[in-house]
Amino acid sequence: MQGAMWRIWTLRFKVRHPRPGNECSCRLFLLFDISLIMPAPSPPPRNTRTALMSRFRALWPAPLAIDAWEKWRASCGAALGILLVAVAAAYWLEGTTAAEHSMLALALVAPLGASAVLVFAVPSSPLAQPWSVLGGNTLSALVGIACVKWVPDATLCAALAVSLAIAVMFALRCLHPPGGACALLVVIMGCDRFEFALSPVLIDSLLLVIAGLLYNNLTKRPWPHVQQSAAPPSGSRFSTADLDAALAHYNQVLDVSRDDLQALLEQAEASAYQRKIGELHCADVMSQNPIAARQEMPLREAWALMRKHKIKALPVIDRQRHLLGIVTVADFMQQIDLDAHEGVGWHLRALLRQARGSQPGNIVGEIMTRTIRVASSDRLLIDLVPVFSENGHRHIPIIDAQRHLVGIITQSDLIKALYAAVRA
Repeated sequence: MQGAMWRIWTLRFKVRHPRPGNECSCRLFLLFDISLIMPAPSPPPRNTRTALMSRFRALWPAPLAIDAWEKWRASCGAALGILLVAVAAAYWLEGTTAAEHSMLALALVAPLGASAVLVFAVPSSPLAQPWSVLGGNTLSALVGIACVKWVPDATLCAALAVSLAIAVMFALRCLHPPGGACALLVVIMGCDRFEFALSPVLIDSLLLVIAGLLYNNLTKRPWPHVQQSAAPPSGSRFSTADLDAALAHYNQVLDVSRDDLQALLEQAEASAYQRKIGELHCADVMSQNPIAARQEMPLREAWALMRKHKIKALPVIDRQRHLLGIVTVADFMQQIDLDAHEGVGWHLRALLRQARGSQPGNIVGEIMTRTIRVASSDRLLIDLVPVFSENGHRHIPIIDAQRHLVGIITQSDLIKALYAAVRA
């Protein structure tokens, strides 16, 4: 049978001969298909394997969005910072360099390595500011020493030291992750001398802060990172109150300052806006096959055409649809005497009454604007923004490579495209 799973079962039994003492052992081999009893295990479905692999890949952290220079800057800064602390602290305590490990253990505290990571690798973090380093490490060490003195059980002492250190750092706005390590360190050491919080904890932290001030600012990473005053975002769809409401709803400590978060959101929004607008071409926005006029068309007919289609400009073309110029409402207004006693409407009607024929002065070709701004259909729409905003244009004819009229873009078309990009 195709696809069957065969098994051989061996049965051992003894056959007793009628005569006493005559016995023999026999084996019986049974061959049968067990796939009729239990189906063979099948491999998991492909989509299940893909889901499992994606879960395993998700355990691997995403790459950091920094370049190699920033990685080297942070690594070298941490090395110089710890070197400065080790040398200075050893001279402070012993009057000589810490050449031996035993002497270095007296001059440095282990949590300072974690503080160096924050100060040099993420200097803009609220957890890495000078007060966080000084207050977080020193106050947490004091809390740990107090727990050692007054809590006899070592296990309970360790738990209380870390939790109370976090509470104190929250209360005094100096949350610093290595502070929890300082509190736990003094418990493990069984240190009950409050002087330990001053030397070496406070001295080490102060020296590291001095190293961070020098190195970060010299490498163009302003430190301390000053919290900017809350100002309403300019040109953004969210306000300061919206950001505060989102942070309150999130209700967790962020390893980024509020002003940096606001700046990142604004930059991301501006980048998305630039990307969406930057992908639009004139052909995507223009009104195709626009209503056009011929240069021999009478003014009365051109005006009626503009009123009928509720437009304010007519491109002027020849028989091959080559663009020759444009006639606008402003061109009609220039033909009448606005300083006369009668109103604009009266003068305009008089002009159109004179334009019943096609004699010179009464046709489109006589009043149209011949020097006009045009754009190609494959040109980026964003290039026309300064043309509309700074040069006073209201209509931009769109032409192809042979200067054939293929469309027109108005201020309204541009505003609609910008609004759609903002809403997207």
